[in-house]
Amino acid sequence: MRLMRTLTAVAVSAALLGGCTMSAQTESQAPAANVAAQQLPELKIPYEVFTLDNGLTVVVHEDRKAPIVAVNVWYGVGSKDEKPGKTGFAHLFEHLMFNGSENYDDEYFGPFEKAGATDMNGTTNNDRTNYFQNVPTPALDMALWMESDRMGHLLGAVTQAKLDEQRGVVQNEKRQGESQPYGRVWGVLAENSFPKGHPYSWSVIGSMDDLNAASLDDVHQWFKDYYGAANAVLVLAGDIDAKTARAKAEQYFGDIPAGKPLKKLDAWVAKRTGTKRLTMEDHVPAARIYKAWNTAQMGTADSEYMNLLSDVLTMGKSSRLYKRLVQDEQVASSVASFNYERKLAGQLIIIADAKAGVSLDTLDRIIDEELAKLMAEGPTQDELDRIRFSTAANFVRGAERIGGFGGKSDILASGMVYHGDPGYFDKQMDIFAKATPADIKAAMNRWLDDGQLIMEVTPQPKYQVAEAGADRSKLPTVGKLPTLDLPELTSFTLSNGLEVAVAERHDTPNVEMQLVFDAGYAADQGAKPGTASFAMAMLAEGTKNMTSVELSEAMQKLGTNWGSNASLDNATLSLDSLTANLDQSLALFSDVLQNPAFDQEEMDKLRSRWLEGIRKEKARPMSMALRVLPPLLFGEEHGYGVPLTGSGTEASVNALTRDDLVNFHQTWLRPDNARLVIVGDTKVETIKPLLEQHLANWQAPATPKPVKKLAKVAPPKKAKVYLINQPGTPQSTIIAGQLAPSGTSEQAELINVMNTILGGTFTSRLNMNLREDKHWSYGARSMWLDAKAQGLYLAYAPVQTDKTKESIQEILKEFRGYIGKKPATAEELAKVKANKTAKLPGAYETKGSLLGSLVETLDKGKDVQWLESYGQRVNNIALDQVRINAKEVLTPEAFTWVIVGDLEQIEDKVRSLKLGEVIKLDENGNRI
Repeated sequence: MRLMRTLTAVAVSAALLGGCTMSAQTESQAPAANVAAQQLPELKIPYEVFTLDNGLTVVVHEDRKAPIVAVNVWYGVGSKDEKPGKTGFAHLFEHLMFNGSENYDDEYFGPFEKAGATDMNGTTNNDRTNYFQNVPTPALDMALWMESDRMGHLLGAVTQAKLDEQRGVVQNEKRQGESQPYGRVWGVLAENSFPKGHPYSWSVIGSMDDLNAASLDDVHQWFKDYYGAANAVLVLAGDIDAKTARAKAEQYFGDIPAGKPLKKLDAWVAKRTGTKRLTMEDHVPAARIYKAWNTAQMGTADSEYMNLLSDVLTMGKSSRLYKRLVQDEQVASSVASFNYERKLAGQLIIIADAKAGVSLDTLDRIIDEELAKLMAEGPTQDELDRIRFSTAANFVRGAERIGGFGGKSDILASGMVYHGDPGYFDKQMDIFAKATPADIKAAMNRWLDDGQLIMEVTPQPKYQVAEAGADRSKLPTVGKLPTLDLPELTSFTLSNGLEVAVAERHDTPNVEMQLVFDAGYAADQGAKPGTASFAMAMLAEGTKNMTSVELSEAMQKLGTNWGSNASLDNATLSLDSLTANLDQSLALFSDVLQNPAFDQEEMDKLRSRWLEGIRKEKARPMSMALRVLPPLLFGEEHGYGVPLTGSGTEASVNALTRDDLVNFHQTWLRPDNARLVIVGDTKVETIKPLLEQHLANWQAPATPKPVKKLAKVAPPKKAKVYLINQPGTPQSTIIAGQLAPSGTSEQAELINVMNTILGGTFTSRLNMNLREDKHWSYGARSMWLDAKAQGLYLAYAPVQTDKTKESIQEILKEFRGYIGKKPATAEELAKVKANKTAKLPGAYETKGSLLGSLVETLDKGKDVQWLESYGQRVNNIALDQVRINAKEVLTPEAFTWVIVGDLEQIEDKVRSLKLGEVIKLDENGNRI
């Protein structure tokens, strides 16, 4: 079930492109749990819907749990509304919508950053374009003024200069996507899946030629054709009622013209016949197979059946294709599938990566065998029930949020735009809940039997435009923002010495927790790099009482999510359980914690996939650079001198033994080296006895608690440049790194603010230079990795190859100016302060966000009051402090540079900069 959330092919591709899997996000159930017959979690999203006289549809959902409002505007236009020769317009126009309107001709993000907006973005797909943000309630008028200004007052601000600027940004986005492994697949797949001229036969981002040919008149006409009020839906969710929403919608949007009457296709599935095969070569780390069928469009029962089928195929360790390809026969390192739901047609797509030495014919044959079996027999009732419950539970969790991807405003908007019904998710849920194995079998035989790759005109209503609307002479001011008030945190210690902290949050019936150990990659010091991450990942591969498949199925039946992973400083075991199933979930949690099997066979399977993951990391420029940089700065013997991905090296992973994992578990995963933080629908008097019941047998060993030895490293005195060759790539990835203060520094907020101005946000100096001004990069940023012992400061930018030298010069110019003649300004500081403080009331809307902040706060030895006073500490920062801090922290003349690109094109130019010693490395970080 993908209730109101169309899964994009790019998202699944990104998941497959990921490196080593260092978390075990699966679903769980207690060994003896019996789940009642499909009593699915129920989700209610009350709403009111009305239409203004100009045709604008407004949907309102009231949710007073936090003083924030989600503003979500969807337009019924996407890449399917383009014409051959003019592709990429929908996405290009989305970018232009952020470049200023007639009454606010400046970067759109500016006022929102000051107001503390969150979940702010715009996206385009085949069928729609949307713009969304969560704002503190006092900033709602500002947000509506801004959204309505670009809906009704944009064209006068769209100039040739802005078109050229955003054309360059989009083209760099296209280059960046296509420079990634498998990045060129989706354009080829679209072109060959649908007949010529079909609206889905080109990619959303369009072609370079069409983008180059886009004229100012073309762009203006696109706005006139599709950006009228009658082709838009406004959703307001959160701290607002329908009466207020109607008044504000009338005020800000009521005078905007309806726009043109539109002719649109309802469906064009274009089901294929026969089998079509394509081959292509690219710079990829593993051979991969894609299998695709054109299937029923969204809004049909068959589309929902295809969603369920996809989960049967690849959701969880016991899914048909994962179990056969990855677990049993071990011929694939990964497999995924999804139903690509769209207005005109759907597509079922299966993707699998072959392990080294395995032919793609083998994967093709096995997939066909499993599909044939399902087409003949259908799925079992048990596997259908399992995936249905787990998916429904995750949908309920996603709807905890009012905005962003998958939040309630998103659900309501997509229902209205795609189906003319904000509550369409109820109909989908009904189909989903009633689906039988026979339904899925029948749908497979209708759509997958062949074809592998494999207008009604109605008059436009007589709309009326209001004679007057909002005052357009000035932007509404943001009212006084509410103060941050977090739940009380209650702490206690279990009989085994484990520290526990509990914060109650009863808005949805689930409980989230993190058991955090002072371990992490740094605990690999003196051992084999990758041990911590591998050991934590192995927790998902079964216990002494349950196999990995049994564990996965048990989790699914309870609708419980859990994960185990390692970061630089910590190892974490997490749990997210529905309240009703907390007892059973804790039983499994305890079993995983205390009784990992570390089965040799499962270890060998994971090792094989892990090595594939390392190879993929080394094929992606960014992850390749992050593998190489830490040892260059900290030294290979330091606990932090390991690949920042935490995956280790091929040699160290090959050398891992079961004893290594057992030793890590016994040494580091002990109650006196951990803290359990809980947020959710429970009370101390309820949770404490449950924890005692399930964790009483978990005791610390008699040996002393381990301590990591992380000596402080002296920073380099001179700059060095490390070059890694990636022949043929259209982009260079530039990273400049240096050592920095620890995350425990008393100047933490100051360093964060200092960095935010320079490179921490969209409107920061680095991004505005390389993306918005020069158009050489899709995005440039800087960040402070606030590790416990010693921090790491990075600036990074993927840039077009022919501007590598110039981009390095611009990065240095920004850093030198920041600590020299162009220090932070009062305006920049005021904007950052406003952003960081104004978004606080909505920053902890979800249990997960609150849980993560509490874990970090307690890890620093601080309390909730310290967390609540964050805004005050930021507001107390003075401009002189920021300027002095920049000079104290930043050392651009001694940067360690790692540059990944086509050395045949960039090496001589980089050397001509004379930054420092230039050293060439291979993909493993070894000198050439």
